[in-house]
Amino acid sequence: MAKRELFPDYIFESSWEVCNKVGGIYAVLSTRAKTLHDKLGDNLIFIGPDCWGENPCPYFTEDAKLFADWQKKALSEGLLVKVGRWNVPGEPVAILVDFKPFFKKKDEIYGQLWQDFQVDSLHAYGDYDEASMFSYAAARVTQSFYYYNVSPDKKVVYHGNEWMTGLGLLYIHKYVPEIATIFTTHATSIGRSIAGNNKPLYDYFEGYNGNQMAEELNMQSKHSIEHQTAKYVDCFTTVSEITARECKQLLDKPVDVVLPNGFENNFVPKGAAFTRKRKAAREKLLLIANELTGEHFDDSTLIVSTSGRYEFRNKGIDVFIDAMNLLRHDARLKRNVVAFIDVPAWVREPREDLQRRMEQVFNDGTPLDTPVITHWLNNMDSDNALGKMRALGMSNGKGDKVKIVFIPCYLTGDDGIVNFNYYDVILGNDLCVFPSYYETWGYKPLESIAFKVPCVTTDLAGFGLWVNSELGRYGELADGVKVVHRTDSNYAGVANAIEETIYELSEMGADQVKAARAKADKLSKKALWSHFIKYYEKAYDFALRKVQERASKS
Repeated sequence: MAKRELFPDYIFESSWEVCNKVGGIYAVLSTRAKTLHDKLGDNLIFIGPDCWGENPCPYFTEDAKLFADWQKKALSEGLLVKVGRWNVPGEPVAILVDFKPFFKKKDEIYGQLWQDFQVDSLHAYGDYDEASMFSYAAARVTQSFYYYNVSPDKKVVYHGNEWMTGLGLLYIHKYVPEIATIFTTHATSIGRSIAGNNKPLYDYFEGYNGNQMAEELNMQSKHSIEHQTAKYVDCFTTVSEITARECKQLLDKPVDVVLPNGFENNFVPKGAAFTRKRKAAREKLLLIANELTGEHFDDSTLIVSTSGRYEFRNKGIDVFIDAMNLLRHDARLKRNVVAFIDVPAWVREPREDLQRRMEQVFNDGTPLDTPVITHWLNNMDSDNALGKMRALGMSNGKGDKVKIVFIPCYLTGDDGIVNFNYYDVILGNDLCVFPSYYETWGYKPLESIAFKVPCVTTDLAGFGLWVNSELGRYGELADGVKVVHRTDSNYAGVANAIEETIYELSEMGADQVKAARAKADKLSKKALWSHFIKYYEKAYDFALRKVQERASKS
């Protein structure tokens, strides 16, 4: 008879992105929170950095009465915390900890870390110190809360995300062995660095040594903490099969469980609200394009986009621009296309000339100066995307059927030009394109299909591999997701495949488009947290059994 899975009574989950919206992990944790909160209630506790000081955190509501007695105890132990709720579905408990006081103990902490786990902190630079002090503080908070509030018979898990939580996981492993530890790397630091330094990650993958590459790329400390954390935790996890391969090769540690990234679709508008918001998004995007370029694009225009972090090569922004240039010269294309690059860059200010035109809805058929960008940058001459457009002669000239528009800011609803948040903007697209070179999962394409917008991704993205697995073959546009084969050496082929996909979309009839959008929606529902939480349950069971083994030997 199969053993019943062990499930924790308490989960403490730590990440730099708890109540701190800086990247994709925020989306993963915040959308998963409700599913876990439904199971654990206030025994699910997220721990994040207090980056706000005296200023209010927009993602957090403090509650001085919540665990009030423990808060006093924590203060007596030198732990400066704010306790409250994360303002996401489920409203889970969140503890924000001020880690700055621990900097004065940094050398002592690092010395002990070397002695206990042989983690090299001597080569630390950049964000290593800040992340490590947060991680140490989060572990101390967990230790304090556990001994004050949790009875010894309870099953407890401490889950850390990314290398930034490694020190804390190792601390818990040593000082609170009754707590099961889980470490999730969403992307190995050394793998991301190899790709980010324009080295061929995949063709020579089997020949890479993580330690050697860390030294070559000056990544010794980050690699060391990640390597040793993976070795010592009770359960080592990552988010996709492609990253699991990376962990085995570069960290010398096979993962115990793969935890794919799911989502909650309760933020997707329904019925009339969906139609209304899609119409509003299209009108705004076309208005921006028209006023920038002096054109008169109507609703028959195809709107395509790419988005994400500004990792020019890793996210495939370079190949997206090349694909749009190919499409620009494609004599077969009969429809107008406006391609948006929604990627935050070094923004100086929104363009006043564009603001004035949009306010007046003034269009005399003349383009604005530099009609390819909505906001001025501090580095207009050295920006990668603008530089590539210039090199290709992409200046949104009259008669070009394909126009390209760079929106270089976070879409939070207050940028001065778009003034819609990202989820409201995505609705206006006909196709989203994510031709990633390095993408351990790929949350943006999953969000895209959740909003019934077909997308393009690659088989170097965990999400693309998941789609292929679900379909039993490579995804096509008619499936809602086109999965393009990508290697170190087929850049031109990827650009051609994207061009062909957009051309295919431009030739589709209304019924075909409707069917592809329905397929995208149906596929997205297979990635709901209600389906993917089973992988986390497997990880919890795996880690808790390690605790039982330790207890039986003591």
